[in-house]
Amino acid sequence: MRVLLIGANGYIGRYVADRLLADPAVQLTALGRGDDADVRFDLASGSPGALTRFLDAVHPGVVINCAGATRGGARELTRHNTVAVATVCEALRRSGCGARLVQIGCSAEYGPSQPGSSTAEDAVPRPGGPYGVSKLAATELVLGSGLDAVVLRVFSPAGPGTPAGSPLGRLAEAMRRAMQAGDGELKLGGLGVQRDFVDVRDVARAVHAASLSAAQGIINIGSGRAVRLRDAAATLARVAGYGGALHELDGPPGPLRPGIGHPRPELLGHHRPEALGHHRTETLGHHRGDADHPPHPAPVAYPYPDGCGSWQQADVRTARDRLGWRPRINLEESLADIWMEAACRI
Repeated sequence: MRVLLIGANGYIGRYVADRLLADPAVQLTALGRGDDADVRFDLASGSPGALTRFLDAVHPGVVINCAGATRGGARELTRHNTVAVATVCEALRRSGCGARLVQIGCSAEYGPSQPGSSTAEDAVPRPGGPYGVSKLAATELVLGSGLDAVVLRVFSPAGPGTPAGSPLGRLAEAMRRAMQAGDGELKLGGLGVQRDFVDVRDVARAVHAASLSAAQGIINIGSGRAVRLRDAAATLARVAGYGGALHELDGPPGPLRPGIGHPRPELLGHHRPEALGHHRTETLGHHRGDADHPPHPAPVAYPYPDGCGSWQQADVRTARDRLGWRPRINLEESLADIWMEAACRI
């Protein structure tokens, strides 16, 4: 099976590439903007006609699009997340290759959810920011293209390679600096949100399964369980061997204000109560200041600038039924791998 992978150097794309390369039945070609791509092509500025000619030459059976932008203004997000997908869809429509399209979407397309609920694929999307809007527009383009296509709405990916600017990446970096400095207390802001974390390697398995399946439409990829970020922080402290205290700074009014609570063992495994408590001040939306960059005095309101509010949890029954996929890697293992990478910087 010939597979064209777009965005192989991204966070999810790297693990999708590894997964596909391990399949002896797959002949993989990587397309992207970087010098290490097999073929250099910028979807945001390249023409559908040029991409069509390439598709006709390579004749892939599956095209997987992991490319996109998570940061930037509305214009940049639209270029890289929406215009780029329009280019892919148009090129596939013009091409004679008849390839199946696997598009990587995201949970930000749904927007805020009712606390305690699980979001299914038929939920009405109400994205709360430009990132979610740009990804939702891409999903609509794919679904309306008439192509053999599936969109995987990935919830909050975690695990090795987690970007340093992500909430879990910032959390690990804050803890690394606290341990390096010998700080016995660590203050963190905005830990009240709850997200559905799924290991990036499990995401890669889902992408592989989707490329082999006949499933179409939207499929959620998550763990099916929301975890409070403060519980993730407590687990990270345990796997890191951080013996200090963790304290949550007061947040803004509303859902991010609840006081620090005990981690829930049923979500993250057993925790040492003594690992909870407080001192070095960090917020997960800004890095701690230094001599050249003074610290921000107040915590940010949302450590997840994804417009999804205080709660997200996936209904993952469709992935089970249509892809035969279930998550295998628990959050504790994902956090341990995140910590191992952070610890190497000590």
